[in-house]
Amino acid sequence: MRKKAVSFISIWLLAMTGVLLAQDFTWEDIGRANLDLRVLLVNPQDSKIILAAGSGNIFKSGDAGQSWRRVLGIRSGSNNINALVFDPYNLHVIYAATDNGLYRSRDSGERWERVFRGKNNLDNQCTAVLVYSCAVFAGTKAGLFISRDNGRSWQKESVKINKAAVLNIDISFSGKVIYLSSACGIFKSTDGGESWERIFVGYFQEDLQEAPVDIEDVREKNILPDIHFVRADNKDIDCVYFCGARGVYKSLDQGKTWSKLPEYGLLDRDVKMVCLSADSRVFALTQSGVFFYQDGRWRELTFDLDAGRLQYLFLNQNGDIYVAGRKGIFKSSQKVFYNSSGEGLLQEYLKYEPKISDLQEAAIKYAEVSPDKISRWRRNAAKKALLPKVSIGLDRNSTDLWHWETGSSAKSDDDTLRHGQESIDWDVALSWDLSDLIWNDAQTSIDVRSKLMVELRDDILDQVNKLFFERLRVKSELDNLSIEDRNKRFDKQLKLEELTASLDSLTAGYYSEQLQLIMSKN
Repeated sequence: MRKKAVSFISIWLLAMTGVLLAQDFTWEDIGRANLDLRVLLVNPQDSKIILAAGSGNIFKSGDAGQSWRRVLGIRSGSNNINALVFDPYNLHVIYAATDNGLYRSRDSGERWERVFRGKNNLDNQCTAVLVYSCAVFAGTKAGLFISRDNGRSWQKESVKINKAAVLNIDISFSGKVIYLSSACGIFKSTDGGESWERIFVGYFQEDLQEAPVDIEDVREKNILPDIHFVRADNKDIDCVYFCGARGVYKSLDQGKTWSKLPEYGLLDRDVKMVCLSADSRVFALTQSGVFFYQDGRWRELTFDLDAGRLQYLFLNQNGDIYVAGRKGIFKSSQKVFYNSSGEGLLQEYLKYEPKISDLQEAAIKYAEVSPDKISRWRRNAAKKALLPKVSIGLDRNSTDLWHWETGSSAKSDDDTLRHGQESIDWDVALSWDLSDLIWNDAQTSIDVRSKLMVELRDDILDQVNKLFFERLRVKSELDNLSIEDRNKRFDKQLKLEELTASLDSLTAGYYSEQLQLIMSKN
């Protein structure tokens, strides 16, 4: 019960901290009505140049999102655009991985040419691209293709990755280690793509056809989690991350061993992307939010962002965060987040509230569901064997006949048989059953009552926790409403009073008494 209460408090503290952070963390819509975008790319030397891709179209902005124009449109066949990357050796060269092959632009995205086209539908669906030294790596739904002559010819990697669908490709900051995530696992190459080593095994449908496996059982045991994305650290050659359906994993030895990052504060463990800032801070993208990892927990940065389903996350070297979603493109700055941890603001709110532990104790006392009650029952039941069973017997005896012989015959009634007086028999018996010192039947009844009491106590504590932290959230929202917004202010104040009354009903008025006491001291 205690663990459950502490865990719930932690989650709500995280959520509350995130709400307070979101007040200073604002998002700017720079999409200008360009909806349902899946990929973003920002020029590392000029943040005003932004490329964004949706279904069959690539758009370009040269003024930081103030205006956009279409620079590529794919009309034939499947036209999804899955990745955009700069050539790190020449930022005027841009590659676009699409479901209709790999495209390249040599003039910063103005004109495009197709440099790779697969022999079949799966080969043609290009999902990822990486430029390294004199090689171009194109990941497809049917495996990895490599060109070492600037895109004129392509060779398929056919040993390790084979026919597995490639999800994304990344490279360490030193350029010595290439990482690739696919449907069958994570691979790395330390020789420029000449050879590959699988460093993490993932779920792959063809493997299951050869040896049937219960997929739900596999996922539940966290043996083969689905993989979405791999990302190498910008500063540490040995550090690499990957994310999947069960969260975010980290390796400090180039993938030899993996450890899972905690999920505290991560509202959705199905993480689609992981990005690292210039100083190696970790950001995660789910379909509903962007999260920042710090001090063993995740903080949401998108409480007030209405972008629909989120599809892509991009960080630039200037500390800016870009998010692409169903409702457009949004931008914010990491600097605001770093400079305001939100902890001080949260503590300021908690300073005028009674401690949650005191409220829990008051609620337990009022409902008479204290753990001490069960312990007292058990102690008393154990002492039962020391007390004897007392039985008292009482009996009437009226069957005795008495004859009185005096030896004289002169008196009357001599030698007469008389009925004697009634006699009363009584007795007291004491008995002990010492086996009760080890076990007695009362323990079984106590066990049943204990289970019911624990369930009731947990329900009460859950209600107290939810009401307490909901009240903090409403106070925060009320403080940030403008004076002119009278209707919303009235609703928030009414909700605040309702939550106060609910807490009082669970604690026999203890909550309001403590509020008054705290306010009088301050």
